Amino acid sequence: MTSTVPSDLGGRTVALITLGCARNDVDSEELAGRLAADGWNLVEDPADAEVAVVNTCGFVDAAKKDSIDTLLSAADLKGNGVTRAVVAVGCLAERYGVQLARELPEADAVLGFDHYREIGDRLRTILGGGHVEAHTPSDRRKLLPLTPVARAAAAVSVPGHGDGPDGTFTASAITDLPDGLAPASGPRTLRRRLGGGPSAALKLASGCDRRCSFCAIPSFRGAFLSRRPADILAEARWLAEQGVREVVLVSENSTSYGKDLGDLRLLETLLPQLSAIDALDWIRVSYLQPAELRPSLIDALASTPKVVPYFDLSFQHSAPEVLRRMRRFGDTERFLGLLAAIRERLPQAGARSNFIVGFPGESEADYKELEGFLAQARLDAIGVFGYSDEEGTEASGYDGKVDQDEIDERAARLAELAEELTAQRAAERIGERIEVLVEGVGPEGGERGGRAYEADGGPSGIEGRAAHQGPETDGSVRLVAPAGGAHPAGLRVGALVKAVVVDSDGVDLIAEPV
Repeated sequence: MTSTVPSDLGGRTVALITLGCARNDVDSEELAGRLAADGWNLVEDPADAEVAVVNTCGFVDAAKKDSIDTLLSAADLKGNGVTRAVVAVGCLAERYGVQLARELPEADAVLGFDHYREIGDRLRTILGGGHVEAHTPSDRRKLLPLTPVARAAAAVSVPGHGDGPDGTFTASAITDLPDGLAPASGPRTLRRRLGGGPSAALKLASGCDRRCSFCAIPSFRGAFLSRRPADILAEARWLAEQGVREVVLVSENSTSYGKDLGDLRLLETLLPQLSAIDALDWIRVSYLQPAELRPSLIDALASTPKVVPYFDLSFQHSAPEVLRRMRRFGDTERFLGLLAAIRERLPQAGARSNFIVGFPGESEADYKELEGFLAQARLDAIGVFGYSDEEGTEASGYDGKVDQDEIDERAARLAELAEELTAQRAAERIGERIEVLVEGVGPEGGERGGRAYEADGGPSGIEGRAAHQGPETDGSVRLVAPAGGAHPAGLRVGALVKAVVVDSDGVDLIAEPV
């Protein structure tokens, strides 16, 4: 996404382009907050900016390619008479540093996470013709103490966690912050919203202590580091003041939240405190590890008011031998048992997961077991990825590599099955009563402003999501007026509408307000 909130400040102009996951969205809003507080003018279109900052993703090959293509497209703007520099930040920049700078001369700078504190100064240096040295990547897990309880006191630069061990923003001389910046008062990481929708990501933690053999994220995101509950609550209140109705709690592993603060059940304490924020309607928890999803946490997710019935579960596979080679736990039977336990508490719960096919050593029998699991799991959303080696991971050195043509064929087969199964799951919901968060009001349901729907000849398209659907990835709900009737008057983006599902279209639902 690009920044959508122009500032009324004078000074130089910058546009932020964000790729990748919701954690990157939060990091971009931190950068936006720092830049706005430092006198930069945020603009929506990179063609209108002196500097285009691309917050890259470095997770898998397709994401890396997308990041490179976006940087090259931004670099093409430098002949327009306005855009003078293109800067890479984010995971790809952090992961590859000097290598990326050397191989992509079209980028004027490659800045790692340690540059975020002085991002405004770095951009001014670049525009002034100066050079900012790209960092030399290192394993960021080694920057934090091995003992989890000691990590909160470590002075390490981690996006979304402030500048130091106390979580403060050190530019304390700034006393007159522009409108739309967090915090209004108090020492917290600055953040500025870059979108106006009713949903916003809220970072619980950064990094990961798990050692999945296929994943390089811990090496460039670092060891697991929880944010303090007080900081999360303060930011949630600020988001609610900005018109946010739904907060989506994100991290690399939300089920580990609090372990480095000495309380593994801290999320179970935090959820009721978030629920007590009056202006919030929905609380969604993402990125749950099945092996860590303890019964008490399921109870908290099921019983806390405003926490939506939604389980974003990181299964990755279901064949036990493949999971062991992935350095993960579980199997088909255990995963089905977990889903059954969730649905016993919350019959209408939504469940989604991602899966890797063609992992080294995956046999046709392993693949068939995964197909069988999906046929029984009744997941609402399924992501399918073909395995690819990632530098620095254990799996990149494994034997038993599956031929690329076979990986592609299995991924295509599983994606086709997933499309069929998720469409069936959506069809099962016909007749259910749901609550819909309105995200678009307009002729095609895509106008995401605050414009009201008027029943007498107003916009005909109203789009949103049900509680079991996560933002952007899990399908949507189209609200239609009952036959011979009309929508309720005054529907706006951010409204919650009770409805009944009357039809489905793939993973999407069609519902009538009740």
